[in-house]
Amino acid sequence: MTDTPVIGVLALQGDVREHLTALAVADALARPVRRPDELAEVDGLVIPGGESTTMSKLAVLFGMMEPLRERIASGMPVYGTCAGMILLADKILDPRSGQETAGGIDMIVRRNAFGRQNESFEAAVEMDEVPGGPVEGVFIRAPWVESVGARAEVLAVHGGHIVAVRQGNALATSFHPELTGDHRVHALFTDMVRAVG
Repeated sequence: MTDTPVIGVLALQGDVREHLTALAVADALARPVRRPDELAEVDGLVIPGGESTTMSKLAVLFGMMEPLRERIASGMPVYGTCAGMILLADKILDPRSGQETAGGIDMIVRRNAFGRQNESFEAAVEMDEVPGGPVEGVFIRAPWVESVGARAEVLAVHGGHIVAVRQGNALATSFHPELTGDHRVHALFTDMVRAVG
């Protein structure tokens, strides 16, 4: 891998374009990923926000869930925002019928924990590993992390709830940094991908 890693954005549903833009600003070669052969060609992957149940069902339908689990288990760097955080959880506290996760982070998440769509908000979040002051986070029907296992590291807490976690090459945030114009979390993830390369 060169200094410019190839980072995919899972493009089944959700805010794909905003992540592609943020990754490009963070000096990654960003591309949408919809099929297993496209997943095989990337150095890292972002799982965007969206609707976690729909995303889970589409991943199964498109034959992406098993290849995704395999790549994450083998150490591919992965970053999930909002619904992406839910997909990276080893356990969902309140799953919808048929909802699956790819796993990868030893955590239990609660869906829509911060409230419904009309209760969305922005907040400054102090996040370990991100220098330069708080990250502006957009919380839209956001989950929070109920608990983490011994292997997971809490990077940020907001309102008494865990909102950012890292475990090895897997990173997850409850919030959407890609909607703010602040690309430091994407820069952190791009550096994680480079470190593996």
